[in-house]
Amino acid sequence: MDRRAEPARSSLGGGWSRRRFLGAAAAATAVTTIPAPVAPRQSSPPEPGAAPAERHSPPRRPPGPRPLYVGTYTSVEGGGKGIGLATYDPGTGGITGTGTLNGVADPSYLAVHPDGHTLYAVDEREAGAVTAVGLPDHRILGSRGTGGAGPCHLSVHPSGRWLLSANYGSGSVAVHRVETSGTLGELTDVVTHSSPSPGPGQQGPHAHQVVTSPDGGHVLAVDLGTDTVYTYRLDPSGGTLTEVSQAHTRPGAGPRHLTFHPNGRFAYLANEVDDTAVVCAYDPASGRLVPGDPQSTGTGKGTNYPAQFVVSADGAYAYLANRGHNTLTRYAIEAGGARLRLLDSVPVGGDFPRHIALSPDGGLLFAANQRSGTVTVFHLDRASGELRLAGEPFASPVAVCALPL
Repeated sequence: MDRRAEPARSSLGGGWSRRRFLGAAAAATAVTTIPAPVAPRQSSPPEPGAAPAERHSPPRRPPGPRPLYVGTYTSVEGGGKGIGLATYDPGTGGITGTGTLNGVADPSYLAVHPDGHTLYAVDEREAGAVTAVGLPDHRILGSRGTGGAGPCHLSVHPSGRWLLSANYGSGSVAVHRVETSGTLGELTDVVTHSSPSPGPGQQGPHAHQVVTSPDGGHVLAVDLGTDTVYTYRLDPSGGTLTEVSQAHTRPGAGPRHLTFHPNGRFAYLANEVDDTAVVCAYDPASGRLVPGDPQSTGTGKGTNYPAQFVVSADGAYAYLANRGHNTLTRYAIEAGGARLRLLDSVPVGGDFPRHIALSPDGGLLFAANQRSGTVTVFHLDRASGELRLAGEPFASPVAVCALPL
């Protein structure tokens, strides 16, 4: 994970120093195919209730401007004052700022509840926390500690009952109960990644992302420090995590972000440190993830640090944000999700694209550019997957997350 200029990170909190990146030349392979998911040595059926108990229908979206929320760092020079508030035009992609929600410290990552009524933000501090915000009135509903340091990612379980967060500084994953009102209940579990040992150049585990598999049966945590993706089964009644599998990248890869294909059988992993992309097979029954061979991000030999993937709703194209190269790489997804074919890279129109997201209708792609303090928007051609810049960038201090609703 990165901060503003991203030098070494030795401590956390307001003004804390940043982790030093390690870079490597991109892999030369442009196409990777992986085998079908392999059954684990010891398989067992999912525990009863492992899938979400209920699904929340997305809120109806009236015509007209849609909400956009922008995450930032409040403890760095030139940073924001809180969560940026804006709207965007679904047709033109134009963004209009509407203010700032103050009172949330270092809200570097944002997520919304499946019912659309609550926004959640990490508070990326030494004493890590997560904050709930009511929508649409933007009323802060309260915060809860994450039991770790430097939370940099969070997601809501599809059931809407659990909030999952990744503590980068302490290398742990936390679970909070979500009340029916959207407010956060008690911390129900914290799991620290103690094995395997840290990879080359790393001093400890660094949990960078935690997500639920599309079938709702497993929780996956990506750890940059241990070069591992951990799979857990979430107890649907107690909110506790039980490890069921580990997937290991090559040493020093520095896995950062995982995105699933819509069919739920494949996922795409961005490796931050060695500047590669990997196609992974996923077995929903066991939760086992099987990484394939690393391949090129399409950025050449320069320092890059890929940030994350997004996949089009129809599963035809994948897009990768390249921070050092300041581009978005487009891949064609082939063989039912098992293969990425590199097509091209386009300038992102900003500096250091930390986070990218698709609009709910899939017609726009948003990029939060950390160093330029901007959000750029692209029209996405559904047939060809091509990206076309939509107007001028939107200025937002130290923009590190852009969440369109």
